[in-house]
Amino acid sequence: VQFVESGGGLVQPGGSLRLSCAASGFTFSSYAMRWYRQAPGKERELVAHISNTGGYTNYADSVKGRFTISRDNRMNTVYLQMNSLKPGDTAVYYCTRASGNYWGQGTQVTVSS
Repeated sequence: VQFVESGGGLVQPGGSLRLSCAASGFTFSSYAMRWYRQAPGKERELVAHISNTGGYTNYADSVKGRFTISRDNRMNTVYLQMNSLKPGDTAVYYCTRASGNYWGQGTQVTVSS
């Protein structure tokens, strides 16, 4: 099982980024997927969840209305569209499947002027 996150970077407050996560080593379409983030000195927190078909999504209160999770089961890829970014969104972002304990290297998102 492998996850490769990409799309992070430095963005100004109010800006947008789209993260991608390429998954391999399992039947992607059978699993719900999640995005987590971990800021320096803080616990890893769940940001967004999407069902295996994409028909159900759920978000942390802190990102609701600003972030959108989606997936492409043909491409074995999950996305996180992040709009209206705030400095508090600065963290390393990770994707993983909803079951199991597999983690990629993450992608750094820094929101700063």
